[in-house]
Parts: sequence; structure tokens; C-alpha cells
Amino acid sequence: MIRARVIGAGACLPSNIVTNDELAKTVDTSDEWIQGRTGIKQRHIALPGEKTSDLALGAARAALTDAGIDAGELDMIICATTTPDESFPAVATIVQSRLGMHQGAAFDVQAVCSGFVYGLSVADSLIRTGAARTILLIGAETMSRLLDWNDRTTCVLFGDGAGAVVLQAHTGVGTNADQGILNTRLFSDGRLHDMLYTDGGVSSTQSIGKLKMQGKEVFKHAVTNLSAAIQASADASNIPLSEIDWFVPHQANQRILDGTAKKLGIDPARVVSTVALHGNTSAASVPLALVTAVQDGRIKRGDLVLLEAMGGGFTWGAALLRW
Repeated sequence: MIRARVIGAGACLPSNIVTNDELAKTVDTSDEWIQGRTGIKQRHIALPGEKTSDLALGAARAALTDAGIDAGELDMIICATTTPDESFPAVATIVQSRLGMHQGAAFDVQAVCSGFVYGLSVADSLIRTGAARTILLIGAETMSRLLDWNDRTTCVLFGDGAGAVVLQAHTGVGTNADQGILNTRLFSDGRLHDMLYTDGGVSSTQSIGKLKMQGKEVFKHAVTNLSAAIQASADASNIPLSEIDWFVPHQANQRILDGTAKKLGIDPARVVSTVALHGNTSAASVPLALVTAVQDGRIKRGDLVLLEAMGGGFTWGAALLRW
């Protein structure tokens, strides 16, 4: 059986760090208020002129270096983002050009905070079918561009950044002992649009709009939907949750992470959390957390890792892989 195995991972964050205390100088909030409700202590915010493609390129280069390959060996680039530099072309094609990659294909996927998990499913399918052998998958966002900085209920939550992985075809025997992606599970429910969206867009207001969110409702659905996605992915490979070494969730809110772990009886020590340092970086949050746990030695080769995320739409999903 052909599996899509991660052979490299990398990340890129803006150098500009904004702490809660700094944010409180311009927004009616406080470090105590933000940490108590979200667990966030700081976030990275892109500087003027710093684009999503810049962060995506930085993460891409880091992932390629970690994989020990160059762009000439890639068949495809997929970028998960909801904050592209321009309405078109895709961020992935900009990265393709700046990497000096002249072969293959490049395109974006848009599922907001679930984008990286959706992109992982697409890449996995392409590799399994033989359509591609080596794929660079990026999650990159400049969510700060979508924020209403007068709305303290939303502007304190988000940050900017990018994470990337290189996936390559690997022959396994078809068991859960194989390295690579074991399964992905994707879901959505468009009826829940009004709980998390932007109030503008190309075909409606000819502007990007600003992020709007019903926080309490999002929290309720997040814990329920993420728990179900985690269980669905584990069940698809007949693996008990107790046998999964690490859970790498979308970093939206520490309370969501804690609530999901409690609902499923997961030891919080096995849940990777970077929300305190990064805030919610949308499609970049899962790969940023993944890279953090790999680089600090928590995630090791052979470990079972479950990724999960939920975003506006609503979209949500999970992916189980052996590192």
C-alpha cells in the first residue's frame, strides 16, 4: 500500500510579537481577561508589507531543508489559507515561483481553520493514487488583516504565521504499523455560517470584510464536533484513543482544547498546546503546533499522531498518522 509519509516539517512566524499587555494599550482588555478566557499570552503579527506568501515561503524553505530535498523534487504545492495576498492567483503559485519550481502544479485550499487538515486529505489522496509522489503542504495566514481591532472579543484571539510539511510516497504493508497517513476524516455544515464568518467578500461587498464570531456557540460546537472527528478517525483505523501518543489540535482557545480532552478522557499531557504563544493562526495553527512538538522532541519517529481542527463554514476534520 502507498502511504503519504511526512519527511520534513518547518515553520515561519513574523518577528513582531504582541503581548497581551501591549494589546491592552490600544484595546479595552487586559492580560488577565485574555488569559482567563483563552489561555493566550501573546501572538505574532505581520508587519506592514509582510504577506501571507512571505510566511508561506519561509515555512516551505524550512520544511524542504528538514526533508533534505530541493524544490526541483516536488510534484505539487498545496497551500491552505483564507488570507491570500490577492484574490488571485493562489498563494501556492507565488511560493512555487519564489522557490524556483517550474514543474508540477500549485493551488490553494480554503477551509479556514480546518484548511491544513483538508489539505492533508487532498495530498494524501493524490499520493495514494499515484498522481504525485512528493507534495509540499503549507498552512499560512495573516489573520490580523481580517480583524476589527475595536472588537476585543475577536481581535485578541488571532495571530499570523505559517507551517509546512513535505509528504512523500512510501510503500507500507497496509497495517497501522505503516509510517504515514493512516486516514483522514472531513466534515462540514454550511447551516452554521452565521456563527463564524467575515462580513464582506469579492462578490458581495468588493472588500475583504471583518471577522465576526458568536463565541459561545463556536465553543459549544467546537468541543462536540472535534470530539466526534477525533473518535471517527481513531475508529477508522480501529485504534483506541489510549494508544495514540500525541494529539495536535487546532489552537483556537485553551478552553476548547481542555474541553475536548475531558470529553474524550484524553490525558491533557498528550495534547500539544501552543495557543499561549501563537494565538489562533487559523490554517497555520496545526502545522505550527506539529513543528513545535517535533522540534522539542516530544513527537518521535514511530509515534501515532492525531491532528484535528474546526473552522468557519463550519468545517472540521481529523487525520491520523504514524510519524
